[in-house]
Amino acid sequence: FSYFAFNNAEAAELQRLIAVEQQKAQFQAQVHNFTDVCWDKCMDKPSSKLDSRTETCLVSCVERFIDTTLTITNRFTQMVQKGAH
Repeated sequence: FSYFAFNNAEAAELQRLIAVEQQKAQFQAQVHNFTDVCWDKCMDKPSSKLDSRTETCLVSCVERFIDTTLTITNRFTQMVQKGAH
């Protein structure tokens, strides 16, 4: 009987580890995505140093990207929770 509990515990831990790795992959994809978007939007001409205008543009772009992502994620979570009730 404890044999099945051990296997269930192992399966649960494996699922948890997979979920963590999926979250990491999603985060990395998101960083890559907003790096591309913000770089294209803010970089006029690449140089060895960022000027203040470019730096401000990059910071604002990333912040908007993060805010939008959080808003969408929160909305999706609310929809899922409403569907579960």
